[in-house]
Amino acid sequence: MREEYDFSKGKKNPYAKQLKKQVTIKLSEDAIAYFKAQAKDTGIPYQTLINLYLTDCARSGKRLAISWN
Repeated sequence: MREEYDFSKGKKNPYAKQLKKQVTIKLSEDAIAYFKAQAKDTGIPYQTLINLYLTDCARSGKRLAISWN
């Protein structure tokens, strides 16, 4: 290994804005079971499916219809 490296010609990561951030959320057992079943059918990891669904909701501006019984 070199003692010093020259990063003066380095470039910023063009994909930095696309990186994912780890968060902790609480989901119902039903929601987890649903996405795990979808994952089994599609072969896509359930966490990826949840991310794809939430991303789709955010991009399309989907609003929740919340009603309290």
